[in-house]
Amino acid sequence: MVFGAGRLAQLLVSCFGARSQRPPPRVPQIMDSSPANPPPHRPFRNWLSLAGLVVALGSFFAFVLLFAIDLMAHQGNPYMGILAYVVAPGFLILGLSMVGLGAWLQHRHARRSSPGAAPHALHIDLSRPRDRRTLIGFVAGTIVFLLLTALGSYQTYHLTESTIFCGQACHEPMKPEYTTYLISPHARVACVECHVGSGTTAYLKAKINGVHQLCMMFTGGYERPIPTPVKNLRPARETCGQCHWPDKNFGTLDRTYTHFLADETNTEFTVRLLLHVGGGADAHGSCGGIHWHANPSNKVEYITTDPKRQVIPWVRVTNAKGEVTEFRSAEFKDDPSTLEKRTMDCLDCHNRPAHNFQAPNDSVDNALVQGRIDRSIPWVKSNLVFALTQNYATEPEALQKISAYLKGQYPDSPKTGALVAEAQRIFGQTIFPEMKAAWHAYPDHSGHKEWIGCFRCHDGKHKTADGKRTLGASDCNSCHVILAQGAGVDLEKLNPKGHDFFHIDAPYSDFDCHTCHTGAFPK
Repeated sequence: MVFGAGRLAQLLVSCFGARSQRPPPRVPQIMDSSPANPPPHRPFRNWLSLAGLVVALGSFFAFVLLFAIDLMAHQGNPYMGILAYVVAPGFLILGLSMVGLGAWLQHRHARRSSPGAAPHALHIDLSRPRDRRTLIGFVAGTIVFLLLTALGSYQTYHLTESTIFCGQACHEPMKPEYTTYLISPHARVACVECHVGSGTTAYLKAKINGVHQLCMMFTGGYERPIPTPVKNLRPARETCGQCHWPDKNFGTLDRTYTHFLADETNTEFTVRLLLHVGGGADAHGSCGGIHWHANPSNKVEYITTDPKRQVIPWVRVTNAKGEVTEFRSAEFKDDPSTLEKRTMDCLDCHNRPAHNFQAPNDSVDNALVQGRIDRSIPWVKSNLVFALTQNYATEPEALQKISAYLKGQYPDSPKTGALVAEAQRIFGQTIFPEMKAAWHAYPDHSGHKEWIGCFRCHDGKHKTADGKRTLGASDCNSCHVILAQGAGVDLEKLNPKGHDFFHIDAPYSDFDCHTCHTGAFPK
């Protein structure tokens, strides 16, 4: 090991023109300082240029390593573009700048020196213990630096794949998405599993998008709220389909939804129903239900005229037999062949699978059901929803005003502290004033209570050219059967054929839920 270090030291010394033998005894002589015979000038023989060379070599090594890791990785990484094409080249430029700065300082010293003076250059004499220690220390430092560069590059690569990096590196813009992700059903699915594609095209898009996000982060030019739907999101068959088997016959699910009225006693109103999920394929049973829309045997295409895909005036259905049927609303007069069409998949209904901003009404209902809010407190549903839905500029302002409001409503109650804490928890998980992100900014298409959802197509206004067929708004029992509704003994009156929906205190009439249910108080 000592022999190897010595040989390496001699090699470095010889490369930079240093002396490797003991100097001869000094003999008085007259130096020729004439301009015709100036002393040799070696601009790169200085510690600064040497250190810059090490940094440049290390950054180039890191770039090659990161590029190789990313090239061989099973899943692409959108932030690899930042590491490999921004950070590593940045250090390369830094190293070359250090080399140039050292040479410039050396040149400046040579110009300021008197004619014939010895150049101010680095001299290493291996016969001197101090020079040997310095050189060995420099070589050891170089080896350690390159080793740390390799390990650091590898670990940084894996860090950029983590959900912590995705959610916290860009703290303010990604805070709403990261917070809602942590309490979602997909909290254990890594961000890159859904947001990064495979293949050359997806690879290049991910790199460009990663660098673009970095620039937006530093300049503050990102949109508030982050716009949806994500245009470059991978198709559901490449994401959802990796875990959820699209051919599986799901059948019917039993679901119970409990709500509370905004009255003094917080009256409970519960609906228990059978949800006809359906799905599957002919090979695994009958195909039907809600998941018929995403069944591999069927193809549903549509045209949307707004960026949030809320307005769908044209639909084309191709069934398992190859029969094609077109439906359009009366207002749609455009030529479909000139417009972009989207093939319906899971995300057209389940568009908030990991970043669902729950409406205040639903958040308070859930807290009441789970006992985190005492339903015996008068007007608690009304007061909490009111406090949560006011306009706030920042989160600290919101938390302070929510606390002040509820303490003013219940000044002498021993339950006020817990009530304030729960209200602040709900606000912190669902509403983000700085990013203007909340339930009202992100439509949820998986139902039809707060948003138009299913009725984007099934509104009774989409008809065939001959007017004989329609994507009608069928009765409630088409997608679900209401087994029981109300409270107390009413929930024991099960009807397997289904009750007619009873809207609190009046029978159902033909209306769209979302026209009144806005997520806060009804209009």
